[in-house]
Amino acid sequence: MNIQEAKETIEKALRAYFARDEIGFPLVPLRQQRPILLIGPPGIGKTAIMEQIAEECGVGLVAYTMTHHTRQSAMGLPEICTREIEGKTVHTTEYTMSEIIASIYDCMEQTGKKRGILFLDEINCVSETLAPVMLQLLQEKKFGNQHIPDDWLIVAAGNPPEYNKSVREFDVATLDRVRKIEVVPELSVWLSYAEKNQIHGVVTTYLMAHSDHFYSVSQEADEKRFVTARGWEDLSELMQVYESLGIPVDRQVVEQYLQLPQVASDFANYLQLYNKYKQVYRVDELLSGTWEPVRASELRDAPFDEKLGVLGLLLSRLADGARAVSY
Repeated sequence: MNIQEAKETIEKALRAYFARDEIGFPLVPLRQQRPILLIGPPGIGKTAIMEQIAEECGVGLVAYTMTHHTRQSAMGLPEICTREIEGKTVHTTEYTMSEIIASIYDCMEQTGKKRGILFLDEINCVSETLAPVMLQLLQEKKFGNQHIPDDWLIVAAGNPPEYNKSVREFDVATLDRVRKIEVVPELSVWLSYAEKNQIHGVVTTYLMAHSDHFYSVSQEADEKRFVTARGWEDLSELMQVYESLGIPVDRQVVEQYLQLPQVASDFANYLQLYNKYKQVYRVDELLSGTWEPVRASELRDAPFDEKLGVLGLLLSRLADGARAVSY
């Protein structure tokens, strides 16, 4: 399943889980409202779609990266309480409210949204002490004896074992209580996202011509080489800022985002040509209708890569214009 299909699946789950009958009971019983488990390689947009879903569906969003948390922050801290049991005063241990559950109530109070998504990233890379707590959450929608609010969908995400040595495999009992979705990168879906989010034209036109350079992760011995959708988007954002400040984007900058030497080198060369075309083909004149006819003749007879580079220039300039209008 690609990331767009995963997004649509989660949106449909929200609609189904929040639906009520005429009396007010959920159409899908609470005990059968399975959490969704997204499993896919890093940097393909698992976190990004959660933000989009929350905004588009008008629900709250509380997101945690679970590798940053401990058993105490998930379950709460123990405290000694005094109780009366069969006429005797005894001291018992209870827990303060989980930080994660408390954050849900904070979100509800601050936003006024009583329905939402609890997104737990890297759930299969938690510490040994936290692992049983996460399994209980997926199986029962609670930490210890504290339940997640009824109208909150749990979505968890993690990477397959081949991408992370810290991954813990879920047992059958846990997997039988979740909706597992395996997500894979797909360029056509990302290009549609890129168009809506004003990704730099040089990035999109390059990937149109080099689709096999969109996503790749290689871990040979102790050497990790990779290029991800996240890397392309972050590089695009930096390039746009650099251009506005008059700072050149050189090969070293590209290599900091695209950590697969062949792809980084190829894109850096393409970027040089792109900048060359920017000087040769005056895009602002083209868009304003004052372009010299001789330039049109040169472009018509230019190689395909050169035409693609000019297309990238046009897309980038149009994106700049759209961004200026939106601001």
